Amino acid sequence: MSTVLHNDPLAQQRIDSYFARQRRSLGAVRLKEKGIFFLLICCGLFSVLITVAIIGVLLGETITFFNFEEVTLSNFLGSTQWTPLLGATKSFGIWGLISGTLLITAIAMCFALPLGLITAIYLSEYAPRKVRSALKPILEILAGIPTVVYGFFALTTITPILQWLHEGFNVYNAMSAGIAVGILCFPTVCSLAEDALQAVPKSLRDAAYGLGGTRFDASVKVIVPAALSGIISAFLLAIARAIGETMIVALAAGSRPQLTIDPRDEIQTMTGFMVQMAGGDVSNFGTEYYSMYAVAFTLFLITLSLTMFGNVIRKRFREAYE
Repeated sequence: MSTVLHNDPLAQQRIDSYFARQRRSLGAVRLKEKGIFFLLICCGLFSVLITVAIIGVLLGETITFFNFEEVTLSNFLGSTQWTPLLGATKSFGIWGLISGTLLITAIAMCFALPLGLITAIYLSEYAPRKVRSALKPILEILAGIPTVVYGFFALTTITPILQWLHEGFNVYNAMSAGIAVGILCFPTVCSLAEDALQAVPKSLRDAAYGLGGTRFDASVKVIVPAALSGIISAFLLAIARAIGETMIVALAAGSRPQLTIDPRDEIQTMTGFMVQMAGGDVSNFGTEYYSMYAVAFTLFLITLSLTMFGNVIRKRFREAYE
């Protein structure tokens, strides 16, 4: 064969040309892979730099806030009075804002978590395919509605209903805002929990049915425990979203920071206060303005702690299937 190729220069030239094209093609593929790898590294570094920049800005402005003479760490962490706009009687007790934030979150989660999980179980284990295909787009529509619409809905619809049921509700109250935030978080819980339930292997369902269990037994005693890691992740994401919600609480909860557990009262959350300060009604060089960054940094620490706690919980209940 080599003798034939040696006697046929044209065939040898074609073979050399073929291998040359293959080498060029392989070189182009490797260059493309290196370019994609470099792009992914740049994207990862960009996200890290953005996070570091946000933390740096919040930390720097928070330090500036505590450098003011009228601000002390003991007052910030030990007082329940948040009155930064009262002149000589200013007080910067963060617990009034934290109380409002946690109250709104608790009300929202009492609505969103059980209803979202029950709906996810129905969609995953009980609903026919046609029903599931019809309900899924509806949930996506709920998730896509702007939060300011939920805020006006809480103010103009939910609050009058609550006042009709009980006269003790103020125009601005925690219950109305909490229900609206719960409606906002409901699609998140439902969608993510349903995905976690769908990821459970069919063999576990078949095993439950083979042991004589009903569909309810299989759902509650086998499938939900097997998908517990994903369900907890859905819950934690919904809680984080409720804590960071802004427009609903700014419109429906009010602007009165106070330490209370009464859902009928007007309250103010940390995000609601930041919206108030960002409106431009205070000087950019005063204590009131820099208090916004201190509140934001506190909110960041809360959400960071929640994320770290969620990672521990997910690792604790994570199940691996082959």
